[in-house]
Amino acid sequence: MADMNSKTPTPGLSALRIDDHKRGGKPFAKWLGIGLLLALIIAAALGAGSVLRNRRPEVVLASAAAPPANGAATLLNASGYVTPRNRASVAAKITGKIVTVFVDEGTVVKQGQILAQLDDSDYRVSMASTKADRDATVALIPDLQFQLGNAQRDLARTKGLADQGVMTPQALDAAQTLVDRLKAQINSAKVQVDAANAKIGIDQQNIDNCQIRSPFDGIVVSKDAQPGEMISPISAGGGFTRTGIATVVDMSSLEIEVDVNENFIARVKPHMRVMATLDAYPDWQIPAYVRTIIPTADRDKGTVKVRATFEHLDPRILPDMGIKVAFLGDPARKEKGAAAPVALVPQAALHTTGAQSALFVYHDGTLERRAVRTGSTRGSDVEVLSGIAPGDLVVVKGPDNLQDGEKVERKEQQ
Repeated sequence: MADMNSKTPTPGLSALRIDDHKRGGKPFAKWLGIGLLLALIIAAALGAGSVLRNRRPEVVLASAAAPPANGAATLLNASGYVTPRNRASVAAKITGKIVTVFVDEGTVVKQGQILAQLDDSDYRVSMASTKADRDATVALIPDLQFQLGNAQRDLARTKGLADQGVMTPQALDAAQTLVDRLKAQINSAKVQVDAANAKIGIDQQNIDNCQIRSPFDGIVVSKDAQPGEMISPISAGGGFTRTGIATVVDMSSLEIEVDVNENFIARVKPHMRVMATLDAYPDWQIPAYVRTIIPTADRDKGTVKVRATFEHLDPRILPDMGIKVAFLGDPARKEKGAAAPVALVPQAALHTTGAQSALFVYHDGTLERRAVRTGSTRGSDVEVLSGIAPGDLVVVKGPDNLQDGEKVERKEQQ
C-alpha cells in the first residue's frame, strides 16, 4: 500500500529542452562555407579587374599626307558636287506613242543620233492623202491649159469678126470671159498644189518629230520611258503621259559646283587654283581652277555658288559625285634657309606642351611618341617640318594618358 500511495513524477515541457552540449553539428562548417563563397567572389572581382587592366586602349588613326608639290597654302575648304554644264532631259515636240527606244543607260550617243521612235502612221496616212489630192490637181492643169489655148484662139477669131461687124459685142465678151475663167482655174490649181505641198511639208515635219534625236554628244544617264507609253511635251493624262525619253549628259562639260559661305567668298577669285578630292577616291587629288562665281547669294543657307573647271577630265569623274575642294593661294615664297613641310597631319594629332609639339606614331600595335616641328595651318591640317614622313599613321583620337611604347588596338573612325 505504501507503494501505491507514493506519487510518480509527471514529465513537463522542460523535459523536452535539449542541452547545448547535446546538440548535433558545429557552427564551424557554416562559417567555412560563407568564407569560401566570399573568397570566390573576391577572386572573380580580382580576375575581372586584371582583364580590364590588361585590355589595350583603342585609338583612331590617320595617315600623314604629303604636302602639295607647289607649296601652295589652302585658303578655304568647301564641299559640293560634280555637275555637267550640258545636261538635257530629251523629250518629244509632239504627243505620240513610243514604238522603240534605241538607247539604254550608259549608251554613248552622237549629236543627231536617234534615241527613240514614235508612232508616225497617222502622219504618213495624212501625207499620202495630201499627195493624192495634189497629184490629182496637178493632173488637171494640162487640160485647163489646153482649154485655155483653144479659148484664146476663139477669142482672136471673135475679135477679127467683131472688127468686121460680123460678131456681136456679146459674143466677144463671152469669148474673153472664157479665157479669163480658164486662166483663173489654172492659177487656182497651182495654188492648191502649193497648199498641198505645204501640207505635205507639215506631215513630213511631224514624221521627223517622231524621231527623237540627241541634242549633243554625250552619254545617256537615265532612260525615262519604255515602248508602248505615251509621251508629250507637256504633262497630260493624269500622270500617265511621259514628258521625257532619256537624260543625256555631255561628259566633256563636267565641272565642280560648291557652296561657299558668304563670309569667306572674298577669298575666292576667278581663275584661282583649286585642288579637288572626290569622296569616292579620297587619295586622288584633281587639279582644277575657278571658272566663275555666281553673282547671287542663297539667303536661306548664306552661301554663294562657285563653279570650277577640271584641268583634265577622267573617266572616273561622274555626274553628281560628292567632292571636296581646297582653294589654294599663291605658291609660298620660300625665304632663304626656310624649311619646307614634309607632311600634313590633322590638328587633333598634335599634343602641344609649351613650345614643344609631339604626336604618337602607330606601328604594328605599338605607339611611338615623336617630337615634331610644326609650320603653318592649312585648313584642318598642320604642316610638319620634321619628325615624320608621308604615310605614317598618327593617333588622332584616343585616351589622354597614352605613353611611349604602349600597346594599343586600332579602331576604325566612324
